[in-house]
Amino acid sequence: MPFPENGLTYKDAGVDIDAGEALVERIGPAAKATRRRGADADLGGFGGLFDLKAAGFADPILVAGTDGVGTKLKLAIDTRRFENIGQNLVAMCVNDIVVQGAEPLFFLDYYATGKLEVEAAAVTVEGIARACKESGCALIGGETAEMPGLYAKGDFDLAGFAVGAVERGDILPKLGAMKAGDVLIGVASSGVHSNGFSLVRKVVEKSGLSLNDAAPFAAGKTLGEALLTPTRLYVRSCLEAMKAGGVKGLAHITGGGITDNLPHCLPGGLDGEVDLAAVTVLPVFQWLARTAGIAESEMLRTFNCGIGMVAVTDESHVDAVMAAFQQNGDMAVRIGKLTSGTGEAKVVYLGTLKL
Repeated sequence: MPFPENGLTYKDAGVDIDAGEALVERIGPAAKATRRRGADADLGGFGGLFDLKAAGFADPILVAGTDGVGTKLKLAIDTRRFENIGQNLVAMCVNDIVVQGAEPLFFLDYYATGKLEVEAAAVTVEGIARACKESGCALIGGETAEMPGLYAKGDFDLAGFAVGAVERGDILPKLGAMKAGDVLIGVASSGVHSNGFSLVRKVVEKSGLSLNDAAPFAAGKTLGEALLTPTRLYVRSCLEAMKAGGVKGLAHITGGGITDNLPHCLPGGLDGEVDLAAVTVLPVFQWLARTAGIAESEMLRTFNCGIGMVAVTDESHVDAVMAAFQQNGDMAVRIGKLTSGTGEAKVVYLGTLKL
């Protein structure tokens, strides 16, 4: 028996295949703009291809990372500001792999929603592509999933996957080379980045302000706009700092702050001594702490507090490493040193934050 031409369709069930195709067509030019050696950045195949030999590697080790944006995405959805949210996604992935000494090579994104809004999705993915290009990383593919009933109206989620490579002899951290007296260099963050936003949203609620109100800590910006300042991309400056020589380790300061992240790149028997007086605390962190009475220890273990990356280097290379960061647009300052310890590495703080 023939089925009627007006029978139930996939679109009737809430999935619009045509919208998905329109999105792919819209973001195609942005993806192609991320072209680099080893990748042609074409979209639409079943998998993305990358040629390590063409990228110039001789004896590479692959390094992979995956992450999301966290509840910062909720602020973007509530304010309908999607132009920079993609940078957060890329940064959280590529910053994690560059600290292993790896050059990010390619990126894939996953965009999931209840009903696909082509404009919102396109603006988001175009932001992903811009951040990939800035990081020298090709956007070679991704997935858009329309899942009616799983997400509330207007909601969506993002995940990212980055792969990089490092020559076998250049892998970081170089734990065996670290010693007491090595210097800790702190590289400035751009704001809250993409960690701690569940607490940020609680503080906003406690403050009584709306996201459309003027930001108390950022002149000329709304609160939502200021809090959505994108996570900084440290790839170019970190790669240049490594070329300067003397970098023994790098720590991306994400959830857990310096307290939990710096020990990841240190060997047992050495502690990181951090002088909090050397840390320039950004106004957003002062506002968060004062508005909700957040203790210094909680701030240090939840937020980056103004330092988004930490480099470990020997004294003789400090000037060259700091210059490499600053010449690539990142402010760098000496914030401490390695000291002899016992057992697993830990962070020892001196002084207090200027909250």
